[in-house]
Amino acid sequence: MESDNSRPKVALVIGAGDATGGAIAARFAREGYIACVVRRSAEKLEPLVNRIREEGGQAYGYGSDARKEEDVVALIERVEAEHGPIEAMVFNIGANVPCSILEETARKYFKIWEMACLSAFLNGREVAKRMVERGRGTILFTGATASLRGSANFAAFSGAKHALRALAQSMARELGPRNIHVAHVIVDGAIDTEFIRTTFPERYALKEQDGILNPEHIAENYWYLHQQPRDAWTFELDLRPYMERW
Repeated sequence: MESDNSRPKVALVIGAGDATGGAIAARFAREGYIACVVRRSAEKLEPLVNRIREEGGQAYGYGSDARKEEDVVALIERVEAEHGPIEAMVFNIGANVPCSILEETARKYFKIWEMACLSAFLNGREVAKRMVERGRGTILFTGATASLRGSANFAAFSGAKHALRALAQSMARELGPRNIHVAHVIVDGAIDTEFIRTTFPERYALKEQDGILNPEHIAENYWYLHQQPRDAWTFELDLRPYMERW
């Protein structure tokens, strides 16, 4: 990837939660990138921003609704104006809400699609416009098991994640020849989070056997994708614990 080392490098993480998104932001910050992290509530980002800064990195938190076009346009403009060119954008919004198809509502189905797919399109489009002008950049989308197969009680999530994968494929094919690396990461397995610890304690117990994904190890793979030489780019990378059934 071509870059101007005299300019600040920005890594934008949309959906920077307490686990995977936060770990990815911290990983880029350790390499000298300005980590700009985004959630709907900026207040919830304060612990992550403070942790990155305590470790010697640069980090800034932004509150933005990724589903609203006007919010996304304003966010990208502000980040580039305040910090510099976005060299890497990571889309990491989840929206994993199980429900029987017999009980699913149109409102919730649509909301899950908005969170997992429409928001990816909006953020990806706005960042891509700027990357194309500069002739470089990386856009990484976080997928899931549902990106490849629709399981019972996950119709809404699977539909949204299938659509996200198709979006990523289309963008990769269009933007790759313009030196923009677009990749899709399938995270297939439980992640070491508070949600898994409290909701699925029997699954969380597998942590001692490396049976659930460590966010730091996931983040290492995102950094790896960003650093790949363009003669050997990966489009899709799947990550799962060694004991995960697939």
